[in-house]
Amino acid sequence: MNIPPRVLILGGAGQLGLELQRSFAGPHPMVAADRAVADLAAPDQLRAIVRRVQPNVILNAAAYTAVDRAETEPALATSINARAPRLLAEEARALDALLVHYSTDYVFDGAKRGPWIEDDAPRPLNTYGASKLAGEEAVQQSGCKHLIFRTSWVYGPHGKNFLLTMLRLGRERDRLMVVDDQIGAPTSSLELARATKAIVDGALEGRYGAPESWSGLYHMACAGSVSWCGFAKAIFERAEQLWGERVPEVIPIPASEYPTPAKRPQNSVLSNVKLHERFAVGLAPWDLALDAVMARLHA
Repeated sequence: MNIPPRVLILGGAGQLGLELQRSFAGPHPMVAADRAVADLAAPDQLRAIVRRVQPNVILNAAAYTAVDRAETEPALATSINARAPRLLAEEARALDALLVHYSTDYVFDGAKRGPWIEDDAPRPLNTYGASKLAGEEAVQQSGCKHLIFRTSWVYGPHGKNFLLTMLRLGRERDRLMVVDDQIGAPTSSLELARATKAIVDGALEGRYGAPESWSGLYHMACAGSVSWCGFAKAIFERAEQLWGERVPEVIPIPASEYPTPAKRPQNSVLSNVKLHERFAVGLAPWDLALDAVMARLHA
């Protein structure tokens, strides 16, 4: 494509949306829309902005992510996580645009011992996971050019996430109890945005062949795995090294001692093999990605 593509980022004020703006800055004419102008729960508003911008690429970084609240707001979660992606896919197909949509490890029940692959049968344990799975299926069935990236444990230097919550609580408390029997791969918004940009550029330049050969569902998460408790300890170790902050006592507990309205999968580790084999793109190990985010916070 000789003319730089027009890029529409939905959820532009979120932790991933902000990093996508950084990654896609440059020759791309870009519109980043937040909830005030593109509310995924308002179909007419959403359709209007797509038709006004006429994008070549739609990056849907917006979602209903309040996992526990979704148990009491299933209709709203489904509207944002399932119906909105269906609408975006329909608009993308009409424009012959590429839709990039992000999904979650919560489509799985967590019972598998090894890393989850794309062909594993989804069995969500909660409303949030079910709504995200419905969104995946809507995009896949639409016939538009699409890339669905399932990711896990997303955090970054902005927004509301585990990293920033731990840093705040670590300054307020001497002891923290953190779940140690749920494992996953903390995935930074920086790594997600970098990998997305590399793959979208390659797709638009024709490096991967015709769209029908690469459109599909891929797992995209940082390499390795750790428990929530291990992740918390790694965060505090870096905070002490960078800022001299005191380290609270981190006490490992089972998930059964920290009941939540929504049940979480015990194993959220995603295999990136398909992503790497198809696009030759990988994400950093979770601990190195954490170093980069902490360095950004320290700058």
